[in-house]
Amino acid sequence: MSTQTSDVILERMMSLHPKVMDLVLDRVWRLLDALGNPQNDLPPVIHIAGTNGKGSTQAMIRAGLEAEEKTVHAYTSPHLARFHERIRLAGELISEPYLIEMLDECYDANGGESITYFEITTVAAILAFARTKADYCILEVGLGGRLDATNVVAQPELTIITPVSFDHPQFLGNTVAEIAGEKAGILKRQVPAIVTRQPDDAMEVIEARIEKLGVPALIQGQHWDVWEERGRLIYQDERGLLDLPPPALIGAHQFQNAGTAITAMRHLGFGDGACEAVCTDVTWPARMQRLGSGALTQLAPDAEFWLDGGHNAACAETLAETLTRMPKRPTHLICGLMNTKDVAGYMAPIVPHVASLQGVSIPGEINTLPGEDTAQAASEAGIEASVAESVETAIAKIAASDPKARILICGSLYLAGDILRKNV
Repeated sequence: MSTQTSDVILERMMSLHPKVMDLVLDRVWRLLDALGNPQNDLPPVIHIAGTNGKGSTQAMIRAGLEAEEKTVHAYTSPHLARFHERIRLAGELISEPYLIEMLDECYDANGGESITYFEITTVAAILAFARTKADYCILEVGLGGRLDATNVVAQPELTIITPVSFDHPQFLGNTVAEIAGEKAGILKRQVPAIVTRQPDDAMEVIEARIEKLGVPALIQGQHWDVWEERGRLIYQDERGLLDLPPPALIGAHQFQNAGTAITAMRHLGFGDGACEAVCTDVTWPARMQRLGSGALTQLAPDAEFWLDGGHNAACAETLAETLTRMPKRPTHLICGLMNTKDVAGYMAPIVPHVASLQGVSIPGEINTLPGEDTAQAASEAGIEASVAESVETAIAKIAASDPKARILICGSLYLAGDILRKNV
């Protein structure tokens, strides 16, 4: 057992490959083979890909399964405050000693060979899942699907494709159709798949893959659907109609995510109690999360604080729709983005809904978009924008000019993680 902390070991793993992202599976297969192929010893796997909604959907599925007293492993990325959030073993975040043990074993088995940080930590998660008893294992794709490090399970129980949109073109392709092809790479021959409503060009690619592999598919709009009616969630499939409470997660898009999770519950054979728990029992931070009292919120005690980690144009459209549904109140944004994002695309949908925006750089992130660039993009879109040295100074500025405002900190999950660490 290593005497080092997991943070030290994780930092050491960053040096094993020069690129943060390098989408091939050869290195993963090599390490899994050295470890005895633990991917073959997992509980029934639910594998989720998509551009948006993966995290919320997996959290909802987990809530439904746990309501049926099933134990669930879950893998998600990135983390917000601590790496341990990525690996949930039978319902609990992985402990520090066990995380160290898994990381050490993977590091030693890798033998100094080239492997990315995401790849080796994903293998560590798979190793932990294989050695801990559970009823189900939910794997959330990190990037794409076809060549993602999670795509190593030959016969999952179920695959899911959430909404596909334009993101990460430098890795996944320059069109939505190309990106959909990467997401559809998780589909397996004869393995059931749930597919949400998609852009036409994305659905064409996904359906071609479904036909080629003989996938029994449950497609939104064909086999099931979900909508909001009088504040309730209405779900319909071939088995009938469900009238359920609205999702606990804020935003109209969460109805679709809940519908996806309900379809999973119905497919797996669970009843109405599990479907209701999908809506009522789910928690998932940094998705239009209302921030309670803490060090940051005390800087503007009369303001209303929200945190959202959506980071692409589709997320911004969802954010804009959510703001239209909220009580009227001046909304001031504090925004930080990564330099790989479509900043203009992010700004365009939110223009009518915000009073001002302050651009910030994300602390500790070498790939942060400078706050100046974020502010400039907002200004060019028609938002009253400026630059702030930090989130704290941005909050103080808003509090001085509009003490009862709505303050929304948004733009990146990495920024969201920094906020959650600070607002304690």
